[in-house]
Amino acid sequence: MLLLSRLVLSGMGLGILAACAGGSANPSATPTAPTSPRLSTSSPAPSPRPSTTSPAPSAPASAPSAAPTVTPSHGAPPAATAAPVTGWLAGKDWTYIPTSQHLVALTFDAGANADAVPSILGTLEHANVPATFFLTGNFVRDFPTSARAIAEAGYRIGDHTITHPHLTQHSDAAIRQEILGAAHQITAVTGKNPAPLFRFPYADADERVISIANSLGYVPVRWTVDTLGWKGTSGHITPKIVISRVLGALRPGEIVLMHVGSTPDDHSTLDADALPQLIRQLKARGYSFVTLDALTQGTG
Repeated sequence: MLLLSRLVLSGMGLGILAACAGGSANPSATPTAPTSPRLSTSSPAPSPRPSTTSPAPSAPASAPSAAPTVTPSHGAPPAATAAPVTGWLAGKDWTYIPTSQHLVALTFDAGANADAVPSILGTLEHANVPATFFLTGNFVRDFPTSARAIAEAGYRIGDHTITHPHLTQHSDAAIRQEILGAAHQITAVTGKNPAPLFRFPYADADERVISIANSLGYVPVRWTVDTLGWKGTSGHITPKIVISRVLGALRPGEIVLMHVGSTPDDHSTLDADALPQLIRQLKARGYSFVTLDALTQGTG
């Protein structure tokens, strides 16, 4: 874990706590959402047709039909995959939920530590707000109690690889191992299958790795805005800045990136600290909250 913590403060400014915030932190980098039908909470919306161009750097689901079991290489345990992702969801690392409704998805990456999990879960429960958590295999191994608490509270869980590597630097077999191995660990510890939600560590994605994720039944989901709460007070971030970044990028279908870990340097948990006020501010602006099932199911 010491090594993972150091990655947070690496020259790239991103590590496990940055959850993959390997891309630009500029919310304006998010592509404009295509015109799409109004999302409904009762029935799937017609499939929008997003641009197939690679998303600008910045930084779920009716159960698909079961597919044959895929065995990862290097001795990783087998994990059942979902049916390959095809159609409008394929070929893209999503940075928004296509909708005209005032919906926002709060997402939390979990890799470095679990220091803010109790606070975050308490706030979400008190406010009756759904959220999506992307867990690494190493997180569920090192913090099984916290991982189970997230699952038992009913929040949506996604796959964030086993070890949080730069996947574009790895072989096809190693990428499959990271995705399927994490799915196996997450399911074993929490009882929840993370498919079809996946988030690339460091937002490090290209056409090849997106295609592999899709072939295993996963839809990659990035974010609209990174709060930068992972930088901590030592990085000159405050709860006020966290809130202002989210509100400054606010748009229908916004996906917010936050983290459950504390910053190694100062042990601050700015995302958790800002969360109660952030939720109040979003509600005051007429926004409702959804999990990322709203993307993969096309429902709000």
